[in-house]
Amino acid sequence: MKAAPLLRTLTAGLLAVVLAAAPAMAQEKGNEKGGHGAADKLDKVSFGTNWVAEGEHGGFFQAVADGTYRKYGLDVTIVPGGPNDNNRMLLIAGKIDFFMTANTLMSFDAVANKVPVVSVASIFQKDPQVFLTHPESRITKLKELKPLTLFVSKEGIASYYQWLKSEYGFNEKNVRPYTFNAQPFIANRESAMEGYVSSEPFAVEKAAGFKPGVILLADSGFNSYSTLIETRRDVIENKPDLVQRFVDASIIGWYHYIYGDNSAGNAMIKKLNPEMTDELLAYSVAKMKEYGIVDSGDSIKNGIGAMTDEHVTGFFEKMVKAGVVKSDLDYHKSYTLRFVNKGVGLELRPNK
Repeated sequence: MKAAPLLRTLTAGLLAVVLAAAPAMAQEKGNEKGGHGAADKLDKVSFGTNWVAEGEHGGFFQAVADGTYRKYGLDVTIVPGGPNDNNRMLLIAGKIDFFMTANTLMSFDAVANKVPVVSVASIFQKDPQVFLTHPESRITKLKELKPLTLFVSKEGIASYYQWLKSEYGFNEKNVRPYTFNAQPFIANRESAMEGYVSSEPFAVEKAAGFKPGVILLADSGFNSYSTLIETRRDVIENKPDLVQRFVDASIIGWYHYIYGDNSAGNAMIKKLNPEMTDELLAYSVAKMKEYGIVDSGDSIKNGIGAMTDEHVTGFFEKMVKAGVVKSDLDYHKSYTLRFVNKGVGLELRPNK
């Protein structure tokens, strides 16, 4: 089972994998809207993810595979992450141009530590963090988890669990370490386990033969943005057009991946990570759509990638109350709205 999202904030890739152009790319024409001709006219861009290739990264791979980045004049190299790597350090060192940071807390942490990086788009409107429960418990509300044994990672204890304590009165007496192994949860019917809505429920069902209950923290008030595109301040200042094109093309890639034919993106993911099966990838997309992970809230009007001052401020205030961040943090430095909320790709959302 892969690492939960909060662990992914500490991990990313040192080994660059240059993704070969899909056949669709070769068919592009230089006179298409936003199109470019020869490859030597494309701006080379490197983008680091924070984990190995998976469905939760699908829109970025899709934008490579179907030629969207090229249409925006970009020759994009994706640098996959891994359990022992750190792509964010590569961003800070100027070795890559963009990084996929896990959540808003990481953005706040950058400001606190005077790291000159800024979030320029939020691909996930909701953090996919969940607790899984046994079906016989019939738990439907977050507060009902309090009597259970809770398997929580050390990163979770330092972040969202502090919010659970301040907002819902949780304590740590029933908490046990989550080591990214589902077996302790499966064996204990009076327990709940952290995970990602788009993957861990699938893994538990395959391993244990039952469909776990799912409690999405975002639907109970943990309103962190997630899967944000991050870059350095100097890139924003010196290459704002490149930042805008990368953000716009990534947004289009996500519309294609969520709502369109995502086979090209999935083929690329499977090539880089053979553990990603067609069944798991289809599950991930279905759950991202069902729970509104990518397209909900502010993105309904403003497009995928949307961020608002009100949303970030609300989350910041919750984290201050929980003691996770200091009240004097200049959190506005952690993000910019300059490149989002422009309605890019809205026409690609199917009519409901």
